[in-house]
Amino acid sequence: MIVRFNNVSILYGDVVALDDLSIEINGGAIGLLGPNGAGKTTFIKTILGLLTPQNGSAEVFGMDVVQNKMEIRKQIGYVPESDCYIAGMSGVNFVAYMGKLCGMPNKEAIQRAHEILQYVGMDEERYRTIETYSTGMRQKIKLAQALMHDPELLLLDEPTTGMDPKGRQEMLDLIKDISSSKNINIILSSHLLPDIEYTCQDVIVLRDGKLVITGNIQELKATHKKMYEVRIKGNGEVFLSTLKSKGVELWRSERNLFRISLPEDIGTQEIFKIAFDNGIQIRQLIQTRYSLEDVFTKVIEE
Repeated sequence: MIVRFNNVSILYGDVVALDDLSIEINGGAIGLLGPNGAGKTTFIKTILGLLTPQNGSAEVFGMDVVQNKMEIRKQIGYVPESDCYIAGMSGVNFVAYMGKLCGMPNKEAIQRAHEILQYVGMDEERYRTIETYSTGMRQKIKLAQALMHDPELLLLDEPTTGMDPKGRQEMLDLIKDISSSKNINIILSSHLLPDIEYTCQDVIVLRDGKLVITGNIQELKATHKKMYEVRIKGNGEVFLSTLKSKGVELWRSERNLFRISLPEDIGTQEIFKIAFDNGIQIRQLIQTRYSLEDVFTKVIEE
C-alpha cells in the first residue's frame, strides 16, 4: 500500500476541497483526473504533508501524514505545476543543490545531477542559467530535481503544461520509462486525458472533492465495447432523444457529430431505422474505440 485516505476532509474556509475521501493506492502508474476545483492539487499536497486533514486520516507508506511528514517526503519526488527554480543558478547547479538538500555529499550530488540531466535530455543546456530556458526545459529541470534522491513515489502536477508537441511526447516517454524501467510509483495529475491514457495503468477521478471512480483504465474502457462515431444531417433532437430512450449513451463532439455506445440488444440496423423514422440522414457511422475521455465524460456527467 502506497497511499491510504480514510474519510479525509480538507477545507479552505467554507470551501470543501476534499469531502470525506476514502481511497487506497497500491502502486504503479496512476492518473489523477477531475475538472478544475475537483481537489487534485489538494490531494497531492495532503500526501506531501503540506495540508492537515480537518477530518479523517491519511497514510503514505504506512505512515501518518501529520506525524511523519518529513520521513514521507524523503521517499517522494514532487514536480509542481508552477516553476520552482532559483534565479541565477545553472541547471546542473540547481539540480545538484536539490540533491544536497536531501543529504547527498557535494561530489555525489554533482555526479548524480549530471546523470539525471543526461537521462532527461538536458545534456547541452545544463550549464545555462534556468531563467534562459524554454518552458519545456524548465519542466524537465523540475523532473530532474524530483528524481535526484531516487524516490519511491513521484508526484507530477500537470508536467506537460506549456510544452510543444515534440517536448510533450518526450516528457510522456520519460514518465512511462520511469514507471516501467525505474520501478518508481507515479501519481500523474493532468487535464490532458491522452497523457494519462499513454502513461498510466490505473485512474482516479475526483469531482468536488469526492471520489467519482477508480480502477484499471483498460477494464473501465472494456465495459463499453460497441462504440460508434455518427455524423447526421437534419434536426437531430428527436432522433437523439429516441436513442436515449432505448438506452443508447451518446456524447456530442461537434454540432452534428456524436459518439454513441450501444447496449447489447441494439445493433446498427436499429440506428438506421430510428434515423429514417425521424427524417434524419446518417452521413457517417463507423466503429471506434472507447477512450478514457469517454469514461471521464460519462462519470462526470453522471
